Amino acid sequence: MLELKEIETFLWVARLGGFRAAAHKLNTTQPSISNRIAAIEATLGVQLFDRGPQGTALTARGRELIGYAERMLALRAEIMRAVGSPDALRGVVRLGVSETIVHTWLSRLVERLHGLHPNVTLEIDVDTTPNLREGLLTQSLDVALLLGPLAEPRTKSLSLSTYPLSVVARADSALARGARPVGVEALRAQPVITYPRNTRPYADLRDLLSVPGEPAPRIYANASLSTIVRMALDGIGVAVIPAVLVEREVEAGDLVVVPCALPLAPLTFTATWLVDAHDHSALAVIAVARAVAREQPFAAEAISHNDHI
Repeated sequence: MLELKEIETFLWVARLGGFRAAAHKLNTTQPSISNRIAAIEATLGVQLFDRGPQGTALTARGRELIGYAERMLALRAEIMRAVGSPDALRGVVRLGVSETIVHTWLSRLVERLHGLHPNVTLEIDVDTTPNLREGLLTQSLDVALLLGPLAEPRTKSLSLSTYPLSVVARADSALARGARPVGVEALRAQPVITYPRNTRPYADLRDLLSVPGEPAPRIYANASLSTIVRMALDGIGVAVIPAVLVEREVEAGDLVVVPCALPLAPLTFTATWLVDAHDHSALAVIAVARAVAREQPFAAEAISHNDHI
């Protein structure tokens, strides 16, 4: 008789390309994964994987089983959402998070999730959006809260939060004392500190500040928001980040939000996951993230696409 645990194990070995990775995902041992695969192969009377020095690959029968396995797990997830108790959800969800979310409402998400689904555990990986995207596509992450939506047909996204970008300067700086909104000339006259080079905010800012025939603008890319704020406090340059990240420093009078004449595009963060993912614990995390985000001051006004789980 086929067991759902065996079907789930088969699917994760196929998705992640190996027994060790599947064992980590399912929070078990590699011998346990091997035993489950052996059991399902014995039940079906076929070999599902070719095991060799190059790794684990699906056989023709294994590829045929994929569609059936995905439908079975999708049905289980639907049953759990429809009639299951919140306490019945259990498992480890690998959650990738952009640092902006860490500094705004990640703690509320963790607290809410523990209250609703105490048997669901998060493994949190804080990184930049390009790296989180890679983690999703290689299936080392189950869900990512990142700058989105991704232009990737294999993913679904739900809009969570939209943060306006602001120019932030030290309170005693000449820029902060100016009476007029800053433009290209004022920002090109000093270092500008913002998100990493391989992100959309950096690219947008570079395009806004570039002037034909002039040297490239001085933009200091940084993957750490805490470091960006520290550099702004030290007067190294002005920061272009969401003002919500420096509310305490502004209230204390150390930093000010400088009016800006440039059309700085806001940052929209989404919960993003793979289209064929049917992990009911991961889907529960997405639902809680959306609920928590909607309670925040900068909740996204519109869902980008695929407004369903």
